[in-house]
Amino acid sequence: MLRARGGWWWRGLRRCASLPRALRVREALQAPEPVEQVKVQVCGGGVAVCLGWVRSVRSQKEVLFLHINDGSSLESLQIVADPSLENRDLTFGSAVEVQGKLVKSPHKMQNMELKAETIRVVGPCNALLFPLKMKERHPLEYVRQFPHLRCRNNTLGSLLRIRSEATASIHSFFQDKGYVHIHTPIITSNDCEGAGELFQIGVANEAKESAEKTHFFNVPAFLTVSGQLHLEVMAGAFTRVFTFGPTFRAENSQSRRHLAEFYMVEAELSFTESLQDIMQVMEDLFKTVTSTVLSKCPHDVELFHKHIAPGQKGRLEQMLKKRFVIISYSKAVEILKQASQAFTFKPEWGCDLQTEHEKYLVKHCGEVPVFVINYPYDLKPFYMRDNEDGPQHTVAAVDLLVPGVGELCGGSLREERLPFLESRLQRLGLADTYQWYLDLRKFGSVPHGGFGMGFERYLQYILGVDNIKDVIPFPRFSHSCLL
Repeated sequence: MLRARGGWWWRGLRRCASLPRALRVREALQAPEPVEQVKVQVCGGGVAVCLGWVRSVRSQKEVLFLHINDGSSLESLQIVADPSLENRDLTFGSAVEVQGKLVKSPHKMQNMELKAETIRVVGPCNALLFPLKMKERHPLEYVRQFPHLRCRNNTLGSLLRIRSEATASIHSFFQDKGYVHIHTPIITSNDCEGAGELFQIGVANEAKESAEKTHFFNVPAFLTVSGQLHLEVMAGAFTRVFTFGPTFRAENSQSRRHLAEFYMVEAELSFTESLQDIMQVMEDLFKTVTSTVLSKCPHDVELFHKHIAPGQKGRLEQMLKKRFVIISYSKAVEILKQASQAFTFKPEWGCDLQTEHEKYLVKHCGEVPVFVINYPYDLKPFYMRDNEDGPQHTVAAVDLLVPGVGELCGGSLREERLPFLESRLQRLGLADTYQWYLDLRKFGSVPHGGFGMGFERYLQYILGVDNIKDVIPFPRFSHSCLL
């Protein structure tokens, strides 16, 4: 029952209704006309509000210039003030509240600027001790040392806005096509990839000397390496499903290609018997999200393409106009064997493609993304569909290779035929473990398939970043570097 109009509920509602609408720096820069009485920062009485931190301070005899940024854009808002408003706490990195008039800027490089009437330092910052310095372009290697502060750096700020836009675009892509978003478990007893490189879950305060050690869930539990098997469950009811969440690999590697924690986009499609259908979704997803990021984050993307990967923008734009190449695994091995390049790992049919092989294949095909299909039966997990071919036995699997990175996506048709799946699981000694998975083939099984795409590898490719650890919000460069 609602409270009386004079009670706390009614008063709270009136306060909420009267709160000023936030004016972000991005909005201020794009304002079509001047606005009087604008506040930049925390709160204000009946005026627009925008959060901001000082990015630069320049004091002259007759005027004080500040640049304020609130993370909503790469570009900062210029503040023009009387020198009398300057104080010792007004430094690079400090949080400020500025009130004044938003006016047209006389400078060609900016649309609007704020003529300040009052400036209040909300949170001071000791510029001498602050690791990031004003107007200094810090290398990525330097800012990695400060995982708690590096988001205030321009490069990482741009990265995080791009991540946000790409995430929204991925969700929009699937939802516009009728996919149902599924939250798959993070804690699971399944090893989808069969690699055995899992983080096992344990209770922190469990007595180590316990003689009869029991599992919290009564069975061994792990951090997920993939949501695919859970998606297959849902694909038996919704025909098109996807998930986008964290996955974990216990690979003890500090290389530029590996992450212990990363995000994976995964999708499953029911009632499809064609690997081409899976590849078409992969290609459409890649092109749609990339086009969206380029159009909605032009300045942020330009920062990477100008200072980190010159020429990448042009390559991406050309790639978006072309169809991806499709070759078989057998053809790929032939190409590699005929290559004049010396490989560390000798290419042989039946062996997995290494990163050096993947990069060469992309280069050989004209620096266009390449689908490699129909991999050897013994190379791939039990759930991939048997092609029933010979003499070289293959499964209906596909990997998408992209320039400079190698494998970006992996997928397959799933084995929907119960006898084939039972036979393979029995040979692997997994029939009891995956009895529930066999049940999916007993009750209304249909041809289906799906794929997964590593989100960080995708960002690494479109931005031209060499080290994958530079495209995550919080880097983990050593086992002791955890926040």
